[in-house]
Amino acid sequence: MRISNKSRAISYKRLFFLVSIIIALGALVLFLLDLTLYGIAAVGVFSLWYLYFHVADYQFIEYSDEDGKITLRFFKAVSFGSKSYHSIEFPQNILQNAHFENSVFGKLSDITFIVRTKRGIAEYPSVSLSAVPFDERKKMQESLFKILHR
Repeated sequence: MRISNKSRAISYKRLFFLVSIIIALGALVLFLLDLTLYGIAAVGVFSLWYLYFHVADYQFIEYSDEDGKITLRFFKAVSFGSKSYHSIEFPQNILQNAHFENSVFGKLSDITFIVRTKRGIAEYPSVSLSAVPFDERKKMQESLFKILHR
């Protein structure tokens, strides 16, 4: 099974930058019109907007459980500077557990892979699934639990 949220991640990125530009231009206009207090308020609104996207941690996800291995490629949808691509890849037979953590009424979700290694149990860093639609998250969860129960 393959799951990719490329179009949704792109739409979140576009929304973030579009609204950010509107807020920044609005703040600039307010400062130029000598409405400093309103300009500072607009900067505060931008800060809250940025903080929301930072906490939500929307990421581009590409998941695959084909060819006897589990592959998860991801990077932040909204980032400044260079993109940092990450990948998790391991054989299906070493998967010990896949822990899904939901918060904010299921809107924000993370996955953590726990695998068996020669030296014991290892845990990969959590990956945000917030930008993945709920039904696709459910399919991913069902797929991983099928692999676990083999």
